[in-house]
Amino acid sequence: MTVEQPPLAGLRERKKQRTRDALLRAALELFTTQGYEGTTVDEIADTVDVSQRTFFRYFASKEDVAFAVQHMVEQHFMVALRDRPAHEAPIDAMRNAVLAAWDTIGEAIMEVIPVELYLRTFQVIESTPALLAVHLRRSIEMEENIARLIAEREGLDVDADPRPRVAVAAFSGVMRITGQLWGRGGDPSLEAIRELTETYMDHLGPALATDWRTAADHAPPPPGSRAPQRTP
Repeated sequence: MTVEQPPLAGLRERKKQRTRDALLRAALELFTTQGYEGTTVDEIADTVDVSQRTFFRYFASKEDVAFAVQHMVEQHFMVALRDRPAHEAPIDAMRNAVLAAWDTIGEAIMEVIPVELYLRTFQVIESTPALLAVHLRRSIEMEENIARLIAEREGLDVDADPRPRVAVAAFSGVMRITGQLWGRGGDPSLEAIRELTETYMDHLGPALATDWRTAADHAPPPPGSRAPQRTP
C-alpha cells in the first residue's frame, strides 16, 4: 500500500532540494572562477541569499560540496554494478556497469549543474593540492568498496583472495586515466568520457597480456589513431 505524501510536506522537500542545488551550483561556480582556497562559505551562502547556518544544513564543509557531484556519480556506479548479471566476469561487470552508469548519469547531473561545470570542477580538484589529497583518499575508499562488492558477487573472502582487489586496482587505474584525459580534452560532453572509458577498458585485456609483442597483433588501436597497415 502506497502512502501519499501530504502536499505541504512535498512542497517543503522540493524547496529544500532547490536550496541545496542552488548552493551546490554557486559553490562550484565560485570554486572554478576564483579558486577553492579563495572561496569562503559566507560567499557561497551570500550568492544564494541564505545564511551560513543554512549552508551547513546541507553540507558539512566546503570539501563536502566540492565532491557532492562526484559522490553522486560514484553511488550511481555502485548501483549499476550491483545490478549486473551474476554470470558476468568481474572485469566485464565493472566495464558494463560504468558504461551503463555514464548512459544514465547525465540526466541526473544536468538536473543540478551543467556538465561543463562538472568538468571544470574536476579540473579544480585535480589542480588543488588539498582537494587532490582528499580525492586520492576517497578513491582508495571507493576501490575497497568495489572490491568487497566484487568478492561478494564471486563468493570470495576479500581478505583471503587477492583477486578482487587486483582486478579493481586495474579497473580504477583505467578510470583515473580516462578522467584525466577527459579533463584535458576539448570535449566536455559525457559522450566523450563514455567513449574514452569504453576505448581504454577495451585496452585492459591486451595491457595485461603476458607478452606485449605477441599480443600487439590483437590489441585495439589507441584512441584517435588508426591501426597500422602491414606490408605483405
